[in-house]
Amino acid sequence: MIYALADLHLDYTNEKSMEVFGQNWENYQERIFNNWNDVVGPADTVLIPGDISWAMDLTHAYVDLKKIDELNGQKILMKGNHDYWWTSLNKINNLGLSSMHYLQNNSFTIEGYDICGTRGWMPRDHKDFTDHDEKVFTRELMRLENSIKASGDNKKIVMLHYPPINQDKSLNEFYDICKNHKVEHLIYGHLHGVGHSIIKEGNIGDIDIKCVAGDYIDFTPVRIV
Repeated sequence: MIYALADLHLDYTNEKSMEVFGQNWENYQERIFNNWNDVVGPADTVLIPGDISWAMDLTHAYVDLKKIDELNGQKILMKGNHDYWWTSLNKINNLGLSSMHYLQNNSFTIEGYDICGTRGWMPRDHKDFTDHDEKVFTRELMRLENSIKASGDNKKIVMLHYPPINQDKSLNEFYDICKNHKVEHLIYGHLHGVGHSIIKEGNIGDIDIKCVAGDYIDFTPVRIV
């Protein structure tokens, strides 16, 4: 089975508080580790679409990544906007974490599904959107196309970190790419606290869309297929 859980925001130093986003973040790291193996079996896979560790470099991130590696199942990780530790795939793969796989301009095939994706970016109708953001947004669209094109002919699951949702709650160009490629499942995270108000889920245009942000799903991996 394939599960998903985004926004782990692990911090082995316990110096970074997430409770500014609500009381449901209390003891969230302990809850993640307790819930994970209750749901996920050794033969399962968990998709982790971003914001994995608060560490600022790979050496410190290793402590948090090692904890994930020791949990049940295989894991496919993707960079979020707070994953400053994420460097080259070569350096990350050299950590030697055997159950960890990293999605960046590539794809993976798991249980008959092609796993594709990219980080995404804030929507074009965001009040803070700049010319620089336009460059990032365009690049991320290209990366999603490249990831899907790098996959095979199986049914598709797309991972995004940012939601494919505009400020007016309409679906944006990241959704359009998924629609064009007949993606079956689209998951995303990033939204916390009041951000949950723009969440869109359900079967939309034959795509099953789910928000898997940690605090939204009670820090428990949810089954995708």
